Amino acid sequence: SPAEFGSARYWDRFFRQRGQRPFDRDRAGARRGCCALLLHKYVRPRDKVLVVGCGNSELSEQMYDVGMCEDIINIDISDAVIRQMRERSASTRPQMSYLRMDMLQMDFPDAHFQVVLDKGTLDALLTDEEEATLAKVDQMFAEISRVLQVGGRYLCVSLAQAHVLKKAVEYFSQEGWVVRIHQVASSGDKQQFVLPVFVYVMTKFRKIPGSAAQILEICPEEQDKPMRVQSAEQLVAAVKDRQHYALLCSQISKTPCREQVSLDLCDKESGKPRYTLHVVDSPAVKPSRDNHFAIFIIPQGRETEWLFGTEEGRRQLAASAGFGRLLTVALHREQHYEGMAGIQAELSGKVMELAPPGLPARQQVPFLSVGGDIGVRAVRHCGSSPLSGQFVVEDVKGDGTCYFRRLIFLQNRNVVQSEARLLAPTPLPGQKKRRKDKKKASPTEPPGAIDKSYLCCEHHKAMVAGLCLLGGPDALPGELAVLVVGLGGGSLPLFVHDYFSEAHVAVVEIDPSMLEVATRWFGFSQGDRMQVHLSDGLDYVAKLAAEAPAQYDAVMFDVDSKDLTVGMSCPPPAFVEKPFLQKVKTILKPEGVFVLNLVCRDARLKESVLAALRDVFPLLYARRIQGEVNEILLCQPGPAGRRDPAELGARARALEGALRQPGRPWDSSYTLADMLQAVHIL
Repeated sequence: SPAEFGSARYWDRFFRQRGQRPFDRDRAGARRGCCALLLHKYVRPRDKVLVVGCGNSELSEQMYDVGMCEDIINIDISDAVIRQMRERSASTRPQMSYLRMDMLQMDFPDAHFQVVLDKGTLDALLTDEEEATLAKVDQMFAEISRVLQVGGRYLCVSLAQAHVLKKAVEYFSQEGWVVRIHQVASSGDKQQFVLPVFVYVMTKFRKIPGSAAQILEICPEEQDKPMRVQSAEQLVAAVKDRQHYALLCSQISKTPCREQVSLDLCDKESGKPRYTLHVVDSPAVKPSRDNHFAIFIIPQGRETEWLFGTEEGRRQLAASAGFGRLLTVALHREQHYEGMAGIQAELSGKVMELAPPGLPARQQVPFLSVGGDIGVRAVRHCGSSPLSGQFVVEDVKGDGTCYFRRLIFLQNRNVVQSEARLLAPTPLPGQKKRRKDKKKASPTEPPGAIDKSYLCCEHHKAMVAGLCLLGGPDALPGELAVLVVGLGGGSLPLFVHDYFSEAHVAVVEIDPSMLEVATRWFGFSQGDRMQVHLSDGLDYVAKLAAEAPAQYDAVMFDVDSKDLTVGMSCPPPAFVEKPFLQKVKTILKPEGVFVLNLVCRDARLKESVLAALRDVFPLLYARRIQGEVNEILLCQPGPAGRRDPAELGARARALEGALRQPGRPWDSSYTLADMLQAVHIL
């Protein structure tokens, strides 16, 4: 039982049965070389070293034999192992001694050693968090502290179970010691030794009365420079991350991934995510020597696209690439990258830890991308508001030669909140200028013009297509009164305003910061036919329902939810509750249309939303957006019954004709008739 680990009788019996075979409690025998290299940093040749719970480990003998240190005293409570070790070293290591002694009650004078070395003894003692066990550990730490000189080091080799690490860090940091945790570099048989080994380096300082300052650091195996953390909890969490990563690497090196695995690699200095990796396995790909493994670098700004930003898209990407395992790499906007070659050099060592089973030795692993570069991303504006949190406006290069401006809320950084195409992109980092003069662009140089004729978002196209339900079968109504709840970058209300010359558009936006962003960065402006009301959409609609019913031909909801814990990110749940939907119906004209952008991943919640809509609106159509979660619901308060598809087609042609009036710009990449192809009656 675990309690026996503190018993001399148990260890006497254990070592008699084991004989001369060395035993390492932390199973780190395969990593002794790496451990010895680390000890060189903290053990000087003239140091007096105490090894507690030495057992029959070879570590002391190796330290002596390589000349690291000779004044070494080894203690253990097992009389059998002490006799065994004395016999083994008596003739070859005269200055090294072995003593039978209980580390909880040592006979050495105070401040007698410069180094106390513990190779797994703490792990063996601290098997649980019972009061008696913790009392023994406190006694052990107190004795180590007593026999160490000021400036001395307690070096503890451990597997760093959470309760063991937490106890050691809290005890010594509260005593004013400097606490540093090293991860020992992996070596040996990774199939057998899965968990990483750590070395706690506790450096003794005189405790300053009243001082609460703590110095806590971690040194990952891939770097020598320690990283400072602020609390014991953060240090324990950092170690836990590395343990989980080691288990993950072990697991996916043995078997293919049934589900996609994702992880963040963080910047060494700031600790912020630098790369997001997804491991995608394609069981259908028949393995050959050259198609086991590849790394795909997603160009900057394109990580939100369906092919790269969704699980199904990445699965399709991996299958089309023809590799058994594809590792996709997304680049973060807060980071700077030195081109494709720099990324390859930075990632080469780490990505090989995620290689699939059966990868041939010394196999060349290709780095893939779109267009052979890492893309272009330029952050134009960073801001924050109490309602929307932190956000950025950025310009990115899309597929081909087009550039786009995007609004991103950082609390949901993989979702594009608003997007607009740029007519003349501002020169971006890494882009060659055509001008012969070498004058740099002024920081105040106006941004590229917004192409207001182009709707980037597929769900916006479907929302505009919903206007085909208005008016008679051969023509659209002349004047349109449209209410849009949710401004974002303003693309949707701008499009309606510009293409319907007699439309009057009212926009409701709760966040004043979004109006400023839309005006400054997305070409939005107000006028006689475009007015923005800074208000909560719930309050505004309720007030209209009470004071001015039946005044809008179309009401459009394109408003996101700030509560990420709900399975519906658009709209907030209050906007689709039945009493509020009744108010929406009240402000619509009898032949009007209510257009709702619904983004709901919770099947039950979605069904409840649809049920509430059916109760209020007799006529309900759904437009599903291919490759996206968005679904556009077109609701009418008119009499129940299905519309004739031919009538819908006629209305679509009428709307398209209105948009193609002479003298109006029109992008030929889509038509409103195309938008309606996927309209299905629920």
